[in-house]
Amino acid sequence: MSNLRSNIVAWLGRKYFTRIQKNGFDLSKMSFLPDATLAPLRRDGLDPIADLSRTRAKEPISKIWLPFGINAWLVTGYDETKAVLGKAKGFSSDFTNLAERNIGVAPQQNPGGLGFSDPPTHTRLRRLLTPEFTMRRLSRLTPRIHSIVEERLDEMAAAEGPVDLVQSFALPIPALVICELLGVPYEDRDDFQRHSTARFDLFDGANASFGAMSDSLSYLHGIVRKQRETPGDGLLGMLVKEHGDELDDHELAGLADGVLTGGLETTASMLALGTLVLLQAPEQFAAIRDQDEVVDPFVEELLRYLTVVQVAFPRFAREDMEIAGTRISAGDLVLCSLSGANRDEKLGPDMERVDPHRQAPSHLAFGYGIHRCIGAELAKMELRAAYPALIRRFPAMRLAVPAEKLSFRKLSIVYGVEELPVLLK
Repeated sequence: MSNLRSNIVAWLGRKYFTRIQKNGFDLSKMSFLPDATLAPLRRDGLDPIADLSRTRAKEPISKIWLPFGINAWLVTGYDETKAVLGKAKGFSSDFTNLAERNIGVAPQQNPGGLGFSDPPTHTRLRRLLTPEFTMRRLSRLTPRIHSIVEERLDEMAAAEGPVDLVQSFALPIPALVICELLGVPYEDRDDFQRHSTARFDLFDGANASFGAMSDSLSYLHGIVRKQRETPGDGLLGMLVKEHGDELDDHELAGLADGVLTGGLETTASMLALGTLVLLQAPEQFAAIRDQDEVVDPFVEELLRYLTVVQVAFPRFAREDMEIAGTRISAGDLVLCSLSGANRDEKLGPDMERVDPHRQAPSHLAFGYGIHRCIGAELAKMELRAAYPALIRRFPAMRLAVPAEKLSFRKLSIVYGVEELPVLLK
């Protein structure tokens, strides 16, 4: 059991840190792409770069250049993004679209899961997962989430000098929660945190990115085999016990992979960046510290404002169509900028700042349509528990370095800050 636990947490840390800077197709060619193509992956601090908003104002669906002879479009408008993401019959997210277009990945590198599948496969897999992600079923995790948060705060309180909030707080909380959800065993929290925050060499290019996915899936296949033999009480064990005959090992591993990656790096980034927002906004810091009722609207607004998942899974048009007056041909690739859409001025005034009191339409931080993140409610549970607990435990918390000295990820699908050193007293 101890070896299994160590392998799990070591793999989790490796997976997290080898994927946080993977940015689409082939990163070895990224430097040759024009600025308009790279715009949705770049930011100026916490904000999407100005070119993205200028593009949205001029052409909410604009032509972009990609290698491999792919005809591609970038969608930056809110209404236009909803139109694309909501048109499941018109667009395909299936992995084979990538493998068949000679971009350096092979069919056998398909990670599976929900993100790279279409109906009816997607419908079947999501139907099996959905019951475990309802608020009623997730509520059983509430005590454990609060316990995990308090454990992290206790360890931070014992530290001397500055604390890196990424390694001490933002990363271990979702990592432990996801393991709790999946039923992945761990016995020693200190080992888990140490392995989960270890940094590994990063690789360039689509081959390396999908190679890392293949390695992860190989590892998860081992976990699945153990669950087949002795099903646990978590999500994987439940799927084996209730639907084991309907799911092969690759599908189970793909579902586990999606839950782990979708619930780890995204929530970790939100915890770190959200705390940075609060440290730079004294009024909101005080409100979260003193008023329970402001926490929920603040979390929703923060999700919109930060939109850490900057672009949605690529869509390929199944047929010729028109979206908001733009003709899209069958086979075209469409990338939706979620960060651009969530800052669209059509949603209301001054969308470039955080305003928990605004009455705006639903944000797209978790996507939209059939591929909307299935773990959205779990992520919000973690954020609603973590932000007020952190601030109330450390009301004097402040940045240990000037904000302009912080290092953010560059050209990253999931945006985040590399380190967030803070003083707690």
